[in-house]
Amino acid sequence: MCVHVEPERTQIAVLEGRALVEHYVARPQDEDLQIIGNIYRGRVKNVLPGMEAAFVDIGTPKNAVLYWGDVAFDRDDIERQPGADRIEHLLRPGQTIVCQVTKNPIGLKGARLTQEVSLPGRFVVLVPQSNTYGISRRLDDNERRRLRRILDEVRPEGHGLIVRTAAAGASAEDLRHDVLQLVAKWDELDERAKRLPAPALLYAEPHMAVRIIREELTEEHRSVLIDDPDLFEVVRAYVAELEPALAERIELYDTTSEPLPLFERHHVHEQLHKALDRKVWLPSGGSLIIERTEALTVIDVNTGKNVGSSSLEETVFENNLEAAAEIARQLRLRDIGGIIVIDFIDMELKANRQAVMSAFRSALARDKTPTQVFDISELGLCEMTRKRVGEGLVETLSQTCPMCNGRGIVFEEPE
Repeated sequence: MCVHVEPERTQIAVLEGRALVEHYVARPQDEDLQIIGNIYRGRVKNVLPGMEAAFVDIGTPKNAVLYWGDVAFDRDDIERQPGADRIEHLLRPGQTIVCQVTKNPIGLKGARLTQEVSLPGRFVVLVPQSNTYGISRRLDDNERRRLRRILDEVRPEGHGLIVRTAAAGASAEDLRHDVLQLVAKWDELDERAKRLPAPALLYAEPHMAVRIIREELTEEHRSVLIDDPDLFEVVRAYVAELEPALAERIELYDTTSEPLPLFERHHVHEQLHKALDRKVWLPSGGSLIIERTEALTVIDVNTGKNVGSSSLEETVFENNLEAAAEIARQLRLRDIGGIIVIDFIDMELKANRQAVMSAFRSALARDKTPTQVFDISELGLCEMTRKRVGEGLVETLSQTCPMCNGRGIVFEEPE
């Protein structure tokens, strides 16, 4: 992991081997927009029954939206009052609520909220005042059984817990210490919620570099290189408190003694430029064309320079296998969300189509962002969705063209 600090922005690059797989940008002026995970005491401004949503003032330029499915209420009480489970029965204008941001504001849309607040720790996520109970699906069955026994011992009364993937191999004492820290944090937050007027920020997520490292850093990471001394001290102290064994992997990249800047040393700039292009080359000579629209993203797979060696079916199959792996990487790197349609090259054999989809799902398994993938349709298209969390790489590193207003073409004035 490489963290490059500049006066106007901080960039975080995650590499697997030499390949760039994720990229994040934090700007001081975007603090009002990068609020995912923050917890607020908000005030309901208005309730829209037709939208099954409420707009909530949390102190940001645009009111946030809280949908019916994210409202917390006692379902036992609802069952005793049939028909009283509509959003206008649960919320009213002027009401104050504690809520958490689950999606940053994007474009004209305000932030999305939930009343099911959660506090992430190193090994577990605390879900206050809930009966939520779960363990990461990425852990194997034996580890899940071991952690479930520990979870029964350390679970605090009246709160829910979710065990994270990072808890693999963690001891009962590690989990207990993590839980106690989170419960103390929630008690402090709950006390602030009772005395602060709405709207008020109750809990803010730390600096993006700290947040990403908390989410990403595991035993698999060889090092975290940071080229800013101040941020290095902050991150190292944070990691030393959470996981002392990993603190030594936080390293300061000394720009005065190193001949190349951090991102050039690890070829991040080069890969970023390629990730902003609409065309992506595959190892064998094939290519991907990635087009973004307002409604969805379309990815077209081409053989390009790949002429194969045996038969057309075999050439197409191998090209599609390469494309499946690269598309999964590009989705993570470009942070593409929403509806995605992939036009793989047509394959005659059903076994080949199934093998490509199996390889694609396997490649997507490393992606933390939830995805849903459907089999190749009769039209030869693979339809999928990927949860939209942020703006996306292209939007983060670009501005709308003042000449064409984003159309990509300039119209001639009629004479």
